[in-house]
Amino acid sequence: MWGRSECPPTASAGAARLAETPGRERAIGRVAREPLHACLNAFERSSEVLGLSQTVAAQAEEKGTESTMTSVREQEAINRLLEFLQEWDNGNKAARSRILNDFITLNQGKTGPELEQEFSQGGSLFLARLTTWLRLSFMFGTCLSELLKAISIFLSAVSGFFRALMRKAGQDFLCKNLQLFIFLPDSSRYLLEFVEIGGILTLLEILGLKDLKDENKTQALKLLQIMANAGRKYKELICESYGVRGIAECLAKSGIEEIQEQAQHLLESLAHGNPKYQNQVYRGMIAVLPCTCPRAQQLTLQSLQIVQPIVKTAHNSIVEALLDLLQTMHLEVQFEALQMIKALVHYNVRSSLLSGLVILLKPSLKEKEKIRPKILDEPSMSHLSASLPVFMQQAAAAKAIGMLVEESLDICEELIRLRVVHHLLYAMGNLFHADSQRQASFSLAYLVRTFPIVADHVRTAIGEALFQQLMTNADTMYVNMDMVQADILVSNKVNIPESLLGERKVKESREKSE
Repeated sequence: MWGRSECPPTASAGAARLAETPGRERAIGRVAREPLHACLNAFERSSEVLGLSQTVAAQAEEKGTESTMTSVREQEAINRLLEFLQEWDNGNKAARSRILNDFITLNQGKTGPELEQEFSQGGSLFLARLTTWLRLSFMFGTCLSELLKAISIFLSAVSGFFRALMRKAGQDFLCKNLQLFIFLPDSSRYLLEFVEIGGILTLLEILGLKDLKDENKTQALKLLQIMANAGRKYKELICESYGVRGIAECLAKSGIEEIQEQAQHLLESLAHGNPKYQNQVYRGMIAVLPCTCPRAQQLTLQSLQIVQPIVKTAHNSIVEALLDLLQTMHLEVQFEALQMIKALVHYNVRSSLLSGLVILLKPSLKEKEKIRPKILDEPSMSHLSASLPVFMQQAAAAKAIGMLVEESLDICEELIRLRVVHHLLYAMGNLFHADSQRQASFSLAYLVRTFPIVADHVRTAIGEALFQQLMTNADTMYVNMDMVQADILVSNKVNIPESLLGERKVKESREKSE
């Protein structure tokens, strides 16, 4: 090797001279080190490239492994689904009942994506089997309750987005505003498949069967409610399948309160957001009113008060149905009927409604014997008169008139033109029914205080003594009424002329001056 101060044999003389001085030593050292640094940098870059290529190769190998594993898992899931469906197809009644109970226990409340994951994207295959078996066996009641509950899991399945929204906004809020939300694709697909197989007609047929359990009818109504909440097209499909008639008959004929309430909610739902068939639903509700079930009558009247503003125009048949309901001996039904009458005076049936109420104050002999409620046939009611329903109707009509005259002067004037004063005096003379006397006294006292011309005619017709009793003790004057006074009231001939409009203007001017 060379010494520290020597140059290599192949070096030039100039290079040897430069190497002899210290500054030159530093310069030659720098020149010698630059190729070394370049080699190191190249080596580092090559190492990076090699590491990157190794990483890419490892990732590719991992993806290939994952893809293989995914394919294996998918195949295993498909095999499980096929085994499950084969078990269902080959199973007897007991086996299918066990499968349904397991399905209900494991999948209650799941979303559409969760159900699809459970069935390896084959949930529709199981739903089709459930619906087919339902159509074949519903008349025999074979596992009907389990079938309807299982189908309900599919139809009520919501998307994961809706589930997250429920957790964030709160379940109570979403339940109260359910119709503001539409069903998302997973549940919509199940609904469409159920409809295409004939699910709506099957559910409606279940409602019409007499021998089925009440639980099954309730579940069928809930399924129809789920479909009605899914949107307008499903409401129209239910109505086109004669659903309104079937649901209304279920409400009228069923004696189970849960079924009646479910049918009521379903009819209300069909009337909302369904302009094509809302009048059909409205008329279906009116058809329920003559039924013999007080609870059904009460629920229907409550629904009519909600649906009437939607329909806007009142049907003429509702007047007769309402007036007949005033014969009821169930006060809860009478209350709802009076509220409905109070609402209808603002619609196109006002004139016929007011004239009908006035006529009821003076029932004919034929009317007294026309209807006898079943409640009067009970042994404890044997002492009651056969005319009691008509007298109940008379009292309710007087009460309704008392409510209406306080609404506006226009109604008062129209009633007076219909000779309501004469009819109220007649009802006050009904010694066989104290409530008729009392309600008629209240209504007449209001008219007497409101219109001086009415006061003059009444004073002339019944005398000063009875008139003072009316003005001071309208609620108790019937207690001390004798036969002579009753005959005076019944035989009155009051008929106020058409000059009432001028009387109203005089009264209004007096009120302004005071």
